[in-house]
Amino acid sequence: MDLLLLLTYAAVCVVVFKVFKIPLNKWSVPTAALGGVVLVGTLVFLMNYNHPYSEVTRSYFITTPIVPSVSGQVIEVPIRANQQVKQGEVLFRIDPTPFENKVKSIKAQLISAKADQYRAATLAQRNLGNRRDLDQANARVDDLQAQLNIAQFDLDSTVVKAPSDGMVIQVFLRPGVRAVKLPLRPAMVFVPQENYFIVAWMRQNSQLRLLVGEEAEVAFDSLPGQVFAAKVRQVLPVIGEGELQPNGNLVSFTGSPPAGRVPVVLDITDPDFDAYREQLPGGAYAQSAIYTKHFHHVAIMRKILLRMASWMNYFFPFH
Repeated sequence: MDLLLLLTYAAVCVVVFKVFKIPLNKWSVPTAALGGVVLVGTLVFLMNYNHPYSEVTRSYFITTPIVPSVSGQVIEVPIRANQQVKQGEVLFRIDPTPFENKVKSIKAQLISAKADQYRAATLAQRNLGNRRDLDQANARVDDLQAQLNIAQFDLDSTVVKAPSDGMVIQVFLRPGVRAVKLPLRPAMVFVPQENYFIVAWMRQNSQLRLLVGEEAEVAFDSLPGQVFAAKVRQVLPVIGEGELQPNGNLVSFTGSPPAGRVPVVLDITDPDFDAYREQLPGGAYAQSAIYTKHFHHVAIMRKILLRMASWMNYFFPFH
């Protein structure tokens, strides 16, 4: 953009020198050059502060790690990778044999315990039995019923279902693999069917110009030549580099200050974006700019610059 401004200014100077026949001497040429530096520099500085730009913008999406509630050997994986599924559809099944046997065992114990409960209650009514024996029988029945509920829950959990509408990315699970109920080792990664959200990482220099509701534009690297209108939905109040958690180390200054940026959530309002929404992969890179009400006439420079950057996405040296 600054190069475009310099070339435009140079063209204007050439026209002025030719039309008005201004002589080229040690006063006119340095004056014109110095005027260009001052003019272009002022416009660029006004634009950078009042209409912040971020070359680090990305679309983010939420994933749900699928961790089974029980451990066991996988016997069936009926879904395919990147296949749209509805809430409640089966993702995979674990061998239910040990869980079925556990349910049968507890049911058999429960039948015997209920018989003991009935006999203890009958004897207590006839004043032939001990009240303590009846309490123990009742407690035994309640305990076995609770165990049966847990065993039945474990049996039902051998069928792992989709938590919502969405898809499973990269299905590596196969029959014969042992799935374990460890949070650190999910069996699948599920992506719910919901819109991605765009986050622009702005420099802290423009913090006072990052306001909710301001107009913005986004240009994705994967959609060359396209610029979409947006609005600032939220400016997050914290930065990850300042996070502290309890540990055994003291906070100390090491090296240069962190290049922390302010995360700004953008909502794309351009209706033309709906045609590209399905083509845009989650995590796609983009560039973005926010147009504030301060020096709004200078915003045209930022718009031209963003569109030039978008058209440059057509050109890359990789093959």
